[in-house]
Amino acid sequence: MRGATVIPDRVVARIAAQAARTAQSRRAAIPPDRSRPAPPSASAAIRAGSVRLHLSMDLPYPTDLPHVCERIQVDVAERVAQLTGLEVGEVILTVRRLVTVAGVNRGRVR
Repeated sequence: MRGATVIPDRVVARIAAQAARTAQSRRAAIPPDRSRPAPPSASAAIRAGSVRLHLSMDLPYPTDLPHVCERIQVDVAERVAQLTGLEVGEVILTVRRLVTVAGVNRGRVR
């Protein structure tokens, strides 16, 4: 296709991971600690101008998980669409680990 810009899957995945990191801090703030949660990871599959994203991240507990997950999915979809011009068909979010306040403070010397 003449004049078409092709964005590799791995580039879209990096954009999605950064958007997920931003959304995670905005929507699901995990208490700061030396043992921070692992950064979100993402993969992307582009087919015919549409992208399917898969995110994996840690979230705080207790929290309204369905609401937080939905907001993160929407935030990431909007940001990826804005930056890439691709239609985001689906955002699948896997919660790797629930981080409790007690879990965050474990091993800390007081």
